[in-house]
Amino acid sequence: TWKGPVFTNLLLADEINRAPAKVQSALLEVMEERQVSLGGETFPVPRPFLVMATQNPIETEGTYALPEAQIDRFLMKVVVTYPSALEEFSIVERMIAPPVDLRPLIGHEQWEELTKLVTQVYVDPLIIDYAVRLVAATRNPAAVGLAELAPYLSFGASPRGSLHLVAAARALAAIRGRDYVVTTDLRDLALDVLRHRLVLSYEALADRVSADEILTRVLGAVAAPELKNLETRQKTP
Repeated sequence: TWKGPVFTNLLLADEINRAPAKVQSALLEVMEERQVSLGGETFPVPRPFLVMATQNPIETEGTYALPEAQIDRFLMKVVVTYPSALEEFSIVERMIAPPVDLRPLIGHEQWEELTKLVTQVYVDPLIIDYAVRLVAATRNPAAVGLAELAPYLSFGASPRGSLHLVAAARALAAIRGRDYVVTTDLRDLALDVLRHRLVLSYEALADRVSADEILTRVLGAVAAPELKNLETRQKTP
C-alpha cells in the first residue's frame, strides 16, 4: 500500500519554502525521527533515507519561511550559483538528448558497508575540540577576538553544528582515502555545514554581511590544532 511520497530512499523537496506550515511540520518529524505518525500509528521510512531540498532565494510571494529548527536538521546548505558557459551548454545538451537508461550503482548491502566504513574513520580528540571551538566562536565571536561580529549575530550555530561538522568530515576523509580525519576536512566543509545555522541580525542584513563572511573570519581566528603522526596515533588502542 502506497503510504505517501516520503516513503522513499531519496526525497526531493523542490522549492521547500513553498510548502505550508503543516507540510513543513510533517517533514520535520520524518527528518529527525525517520518515521511518520498518522492517526495514532507510527510508520518507519525505508533505509537509507535522504532529504534533498531546493529553495528559491529570489521569490518571496507565496512562500513560507522555514523554521530554524527545521533548517538545523539539514546536514549542509550548498549555494548554487549560475553555471559557467560550458556547464550551461552541457545542461541544454542533456535536455535535448534522448533519455538514458539508468542502472543502479550500489545496492542496500553496499550502502550498509559504506556506512560502517565511515563510522570507523578515526577522529582525534583534538579534531573534535577544533570543531567545538569553531562552532562556539559563532556564538561568542568576542572570545576569539572578533567582537565586531557580535552585532551581526542573533544566534550562533547549535550543537548540531559540531555533530554534523565532525560527521561530514569523517565521510570526506573516507572519500579522500583516509581512515582518519585531519583539520583540512573540517575546514573544507565548514561553510556548507554551518552557514544555514547562523541567525543573522538586522544589522547584518543592513550592512550586507553574509554568513559566509562571518564564518570565513571565524576560520581565520580559531587556531587549528597541530596533529603529528596522526596515522600512527589512530592505530594505537
